[in-house]
Amino acid sequence: MRTAGSVVRTVAALVGGVALVAGCGTGDGGGHDKGGAAASSPKAAGATQAAPTTHLAQVPDVDALQKKIPADSRQVVAVYGKGVDSPDATVALYVKGAKGWDRKDLWSAHNGKRGWTTDHHEGDKRSPVGVFGLTDAGGVLPSPGTKLPYSHSAAFTPPSYWAKSTRHDFDYVVAINYNRTPGTSPLDPGRPLGQSKGGGIWLHLDHGSGTSGCVSLPKPALRTLLGTLDPAAHPVVVMGDKGHLAA
Repeated sequence: MRTAGSVVRTVAALVGGVALVAGCGTGDGGGHDKGGAAASSPKAAGATQAAPTTHLAQVPDVDALQKKIPADSRQVVAVYGKGVDSPDATVALYVKGAKGWDRKDLWSAHNGKRGWTTDHHEGDKRSPVGVFGLTDAGGVLPSPGTKLPYSHSAAFTPPSYWAKSTRHDFDYVVAINYNRTPGTSPLDPGRPLGQSKGGGIWLHLDHGSGTSGCVSLPKPALRTLLGTLDPAAHPVVVMGDKGHLAA
């Protein structure tokens, strides 16, 4: 099936289930701390803020990684971690037009429950700092309309022994191209850098607390990103704590 030009891949449940258990940070139920309570603040629940920042020469507050943003990239998801050991973050969507970079949206988010690292390893519960491509998406739910290749499969469903708060985490996901092969389903278990370097790092739905390495956002944010990200614009995520981003 095709929706809005997206390629929808059906993933075999058996293969996908194996990949999910090993994915999204690994080492703690596929990418989450077990038992995180749902957040109650309006921002965490999905409210966005107006975007007063337009016509910028470059994506703000990512000086340390600015040169790693590909020259042909016109869409950037910037993840600003609160601190090196904090699970709290803010995510902004920037789109480059004729007059420069414009911020389109801003959301409250979470990252790894132990914060950030420049040397991510399986099970460290930290999100990797860096610039990574965004080429593939998927989820339990059908595509809401995206130009990214989209894998629709029940194999994204979290295991039943995870906390209830995580049951919808993978309704929508966008794979972050850390230690994975671009052009494959987010469920693909391949790890080009080796299993010890972790993998399965995704943008996915938020359950109100830190993850095992992924970046989690409110459902409206994921729907917005899926509707905006375009392979022709070479989208990337720039992610890290404020200290590493500014260093």
